[in-house]
Amino acid sequence: MQKIKKILTAGLLSMMVLPVFADTPETSSVEQQKVIPEEKFFTKFQGTYIGQLKPAFNAPYSGDNSLLPRRETGYSGSLTAFLGYRPWADGELHINPEVIQLGSFSALHGLGGLTNAEQQKTSGRKPKSYRARAFFRQTFGLGGGQDAVESSQLQLGGMADRRRLVITAGNFSVLDIFDNNTYAHDPRTQFLNWSFFTHGSYDYAGDARGYTNGAALEYYHDDWALRVGRFMGPRESNGLALDSRLSIHHGDQIEIERSHTLSGQPGKVRFLAFRNRENMGNFTDAIAFAQANGGVPDVGNVRRDNVKVGFGVNVEQSFRSDMGVFARANWADGKSETYSFTEVENSVSAGLVIKGQRWGRPNDTLGLAVARNGLNRPHRDYLALGGLGAFIGDGRLSYRPERIAEMYYSIHLFGTNSMTLGYQRIANPAYNADRGPVNVFSLRLHTEF
Repeated sequence: MQKIKKILTAGLLSMMVLPVFADTPETSSVEQQKVIPEEKFFTKFQGTYIGQLKPAFNAPYSGDNSLLPRRETGYSGSLTAFLGYRPWADGELHINPEVIQLGSFSALHGLGGLTNAEQQKTSGRKPKSYRARAFFRQTFGLGGGQDAVESSQLQLGGMADRRRLVITAGNFSVLDIFDNNTYAHDPRTQFLNWSFFTHGSYDYAGDARGYTNGAALEYYHDDWALRVGRFMGPRESNGLALDSRLSIHHGDQIEIERSHTLSGQPGKVRFLAFRNRENMGNFTDAIAFAQANGGVPDVGNVRRDNVKVGFGVNVEQSFRSDMGVFARANWADGKSETYSFTEVENSVSAGLVIKGQRWGRPNDTLGLAVARNGLNRPHRDYLALGGLGAFIGDGRLSYRPERIAEMYYSIHLFGTNSMTLGYQRIANPAYNADRGPVNVFSLRLHTEF
């Protein structure tokens, strides 16, 4: 814990002392020279299929929420339409219909760092269609020169003031705004494990699909960015229905971002803090209830309004045009049950991403990353006594931090189509030294247009 706090403190201090450079939070100096005409509307699509194989592994015992030790296969398939329209200058409307179908390992149980971040808690082997996003964005220019903002799936292209205020409101994901990272943020094209696409301990507000309703305010000032937001959490732990009582139950976050250059290459440092107020079960309360009434601890018996807080540092740095690194360090208080994300309460991760220019495949990508996930003492005690969480619970616990390594190689096929081969190795699955290690092999097919 002290090591993690030192890392986080160092990251925050680095944001304060890094010298001011000319790069912006969103573009490099080369991109600043571009002039992009204002995009009025677009229609974009993406499709992703991920197949995974988990061979059998050693496990002397299993519980109700364990990763099954036998050989398993899993998959996910998603199709998304991205519809963007500009009703007036600096205003944007976005709607994203989506369809998903999946089969998960062990009903999505048995790991803190789950192996496929495309998988959702409520979907199954029958295709489900829903509206992923429907939101409005308004930008208010405040001068300071202009940047070129490239068109993307959630952004209409055009020019934007380097100093600006941006308001986003509606139905979207908290991760559309917060904790971005060039090298580790999108499981459809980058790392697959849940430990890498955001902070492992970031219990960000969202329904069982990862989407929510709320609003965010962003302020950009040259190389700095400040973001704040309030969002709805689910009515019950990891549920699909959202709690609309934002004055009572909510997820608040604030993020400070600093852009810089190092030896002529762009980089960013972000500091994030979040505070959730939900109807959550406290682990210590659950243990006390079981001791007084018999049985195993169950957070469902002691749910009441509780607060969870956490914070993290997110760093990315390019070393060459074809190589970059990332790192995250994060911590959450771990007193209460996981409500929206996964069962991680402290985590450190880092990775390297290399484009294939050196071996004559400039559109290929090689990614390597490692993570160490941990639980705080109240959660460990709860699991050791047989308690179950949203994702984990082996019936007992020989605690050790969960350690994850992931490697992928993305092969460019043609146009915007790619095939990715991946491998993950997970030691101490669900923080249990008695089980594992677990090996997972992946094949991903992705297209977008």
